[in-house]
Amino acid sequence: MSPPQVTYDDVVAARELLAGVVVHTPVLASRALSEAVGGVVHLKCENLQRAGSFKARGAYVRIARLSDEERARGVVAASAGNHAQGVALNARLLGTKAAVFMPEGWHYQRSRRPWAMARRSSSLAVP
Repeated sequence: MSPPQVTYDDVVAARELLAGVVVHTPVLASRALSEAVGGVVHLKCENLQRAGSFKARGAYVRIARLSDEERARGVVAASAGNHAQGVALNARLLGTKAAVFMPEGWHYQRSRRPWAMARRSSSLAVP
């Protein structure tokens, strides 16, 4: 069985759903990287998103598309990074609970931000 294909209409629907939720981030040329690789390099500045990465887009779309019954049960994520931040932030924005599980060996300094977001919006479990 092949994975479902994302269509143009899916992308347009997600863009409409995300209006006012995420920042329209710029694409900027990087002179230093372009010189290093010998070609033009552009960077999509998703680090400017509220959760610090593009992962918040997918988390918001998925949680927003849950039925009221599903959303009432809450969501679960297993991540110590950007996905954890996106799920925790968007669960809070959409009024649902989230349980974020951090993998064994996670580093608190690296994961301080998702830890704080998860504590404020939901629950956090570490092995």
